[in-house]
Amino acid sequence: MSTDKRYWSTSVSDVEDSSVFIRGYDLGDLIGKLSFASATYLLIRGRLPNAGESKMIDAVLCSVLDYALKKPGTAAARFCVSSNPSMVAGLATAVLSAGEYSLAPDQTGLFLNATIGSAKEAASLDEAANALVEGLRARRERVPGLGHPVFRFTDPRAQQLKAVAVETGVWGETCEWYEAVHRAFTTQANKPEIVINEVGMMGAILAQMGFTPAEMTGLAVISTMPGVIAHVSEELQSKVRIRTISDDSVDYERQRRNFAEDFAASGL
Repeated sequence: MSTDKRYWSTSVSDVEDSSVFIRGYDLGDLIGKLSFASATYLLIRGRLPNAGESKMIDAVLCSVLDYALKKPGTAAARFCVSSNPSMVAGLATAVLSAGEYSLAPDQTGLFLNATIGSAKEAASLDEAANALVEGLRARRERVPGLGHPVFRFTDPRAQQLKAVAVETGVWGETCEWYEAVHRAFTTQANKPEIVINEVGMMGAILAQMGFTPAEMTGLAVISTMPGVIAHVSEELQSKVRIRTISDDSVDYERQRRNFAEDFAASGL
């Protein structure tokens, strides 16, 4: 009986002779025929999308293209390349800035996966959502994907994603549950201005489509990459070296201490 166990096993792609195979399809057959959105879906989900799924992923990949210099990752990338003039260094910096508070629909995905069961057991989505939100507020826990520093009452990007999801037939129970939680939260908090932001809506739609939370954030990062490339390119062409924060923007602690006296007193 063979005990041979390979170090890795993958069904994503393989190379044989002079051909590259993507999920079993010859890459040469895909080039020029399959859109980037459809190819992305194929790679992650392991099958070709239908027309609606392809259009939805295309919309997702256009949803967080850029947010000027108000996105921490973009600002960090530009600071980075002003010191290390490298496109790769800038891209890596921006990716590392994605997380719980910015560009991370995985938080919404995890939340929905953990709570959708209670929705299915209740008499109605609103009843279940009200009970859930009461508990969350009592524990001072947040609902991921809600709120935005600029948009009030509606986030147009999120609503456009919803419109595409409805049009393509992707919209479903998980999305309805998320909206019910949003209604319950804004009602109980008496804050109707709090929106479902674009990252929250992205998480709900991608959860509905069966993507894992980690895959959701991967897609969000892909979406923001063209904007980061544009900013890094602009920064490289500016020829500005070593950007710093102006002293006028920093509240420095100006206390001065006597090292000789403190060092002698410390007994070091």
